[in-house]
Amino acid sequence: MVENFIYYLGLVLVIIGAIMLANRLKVAYPIILVIAGLLISFIPGLPVLKIDPELIFIIFLPPLLYEAAFAVSWKEIWKLRRIITSFAFIVVFLTAISVAFIANSFIPGFSLALGFVLGGIVSPPDAVSAGAILKFVKVPKNVSTVLEGESLFNDASSLIIFRFAMVAVATGQFVWQEAALSFGWMVFGGLGIGLVLAFLFLKIEKIFPTDVNMDAILSLVAPYVMYIAAEEVHASGVLAVVSGGLYLSVRRHEIFRTSESRLKGSNVWESFVFLINGIVFLLIGLDLPEIMVGLHKEGIGLYEAIGYGLLITTVLIVIRFLASFGAVFVTLIMRNFINVADRDPGMKAPMLMGWTGMRGVVSLAAALSIPVIMENGQPFPHRDLILFITFVVILVTLIVQGLTLPALIKKLKLSESESAYMSEEESEHFLRRGMRHAALTYLNENYKERRSENEYFNKLMDRWEREDKEDSARKLSDEAKQIYFETLEQQRIWLREENRRNSHIDEEYIRHYLTRLDLEEERLRM
Repeated sequence: MVENFIYYLGLVLVIIGAIMLANRLKVAYPIILVIAGLLISFIPGLPVLKIDPELIFIIFLPPLLYEAAFAVSWKEIWKLRRIITSFAFIVVFLTAISVAFIANSFIPGFSLALGFVLGGIVSPPDAVSAGAILKFVKVPKNVSTVLEGESLFNDASSLIIFRFAMVAVATGQFVWQEAALSFGWMVFGGLGIGLVLAFLFLKIEKIFPTDVNMDAILSLVAPYVMYIAAEEVHASGVLAVVSGGLYLSVRRHEIFRTSESRLKGSNVWESFVFLINGIVFLLIGLDLPEIMVGLHKEGIGLYEAIGYGLLITTVLIVIRFLASFGAVFVTLIMRNFINVADRDPGMKAPMLMGWTGMRGVVSLAAALSIPVIMENGQPFPHRDLILFITFVVILVTLIVQGLTLPALIKKLKLSESESAYMSEEESEHFLRRGMRHAALTYLNENYKERRSENEYFNKLMDRWEREDKEDSARKLSDEAKQIYFETLEQQRIWLREENRRNSHIDEEYIRHYLTRLDLEEERLRM
């Protein structure tokens, strides 16, 4: 037991070292982690890292989805809702159907139901991989928003396909009427449960006194409660976490009510998700030897299995390219009848979207969750082949697409849409001017008569009337500091309202200034 603990501790150090190396090489860390896991797996004598398949989804998916929901901008998702839902649902379904029929046609012993199991596993692209790569290159905001929004919902659609296909494999039948009703309940039940539980968590935060540690713990518990509650009633736990996360994301100032809880909560989540992502991508490489043993038992040769994996990978890439360019043609037609987010998408953006189909966390979790033995006592057919094909898909898309994506982005020389958002300079000028106006308005309406009473208060007023470099706020009295904190809160209110009503401001800048206000308040309190 002690030896295993040392091994697990060593894996954590490997994760940190691999990500440090990836940052040094300017390569997406999922690529380095998968390769590191693969190399470690060939070291003889190391214990096998095993996780109960039933726990895969529960451990990893809720926090990753919840954090993604908090990171994305609901305003931007709504603006691009048509293209996001198309990729998250229609494209995923088309991909799963294509994989199912190709697997059924070319892989011996693969039934159509097994093909849909595989299709549900490999159909959703991984946002973590794309996000890690896009960190080193700049892409238009619309493209990154579509990738982020797609990743939130495509997990749900792919896992719904996966669940129905698993039932079909286990029972040998598929009843369309029952499936349609079940599908409706999974979607709307999952969305409803997530929203209801998010509302309850919000009420708990408002009614009961909490401190910084409680806020952080409740935020960690929330996604697990949403996921498990939805799954217990056979609704979609993924959609529950996504809907609940988006609801609370818009109201994050009501959950983390102080600047200290917002800053510490952000640090806790960043570290937690960092570790979970590292473990998952390392697992991809570590699982290869066990999968190879299973392939040998099935009597399938290594080169034959690699061929199947490359075939499915090719299908995924081709379908995504067809869908990306198809979305452009649909947009060109529909812009004549409805308002669209981007009336002239061009051909560069779909080229990029088509090449951002890296697979990762969700595909691995789904594949590992396949039970070895079904409820009827029979072994799950071709489980190890499905695992190996998933491994090949993840490895090839991560390495081939992941390593070439930065070069493709630079080659395409994508530019922002002219009317999308203000430039960074314009946004900074507009927000700083608006924040000063909000602070001055509040001070003049509530404390104007006290300006002559306190020299420190004069400094406070001057701080907002002229944009100087003095750190005058640090010299304020306790009373003046409290007034200063009130002005900071008024600025937060103005920023949140401006984010809601102004479609030309990128929410990323709004969040940047909200964080700066929190840091300013904490510096003074310390």
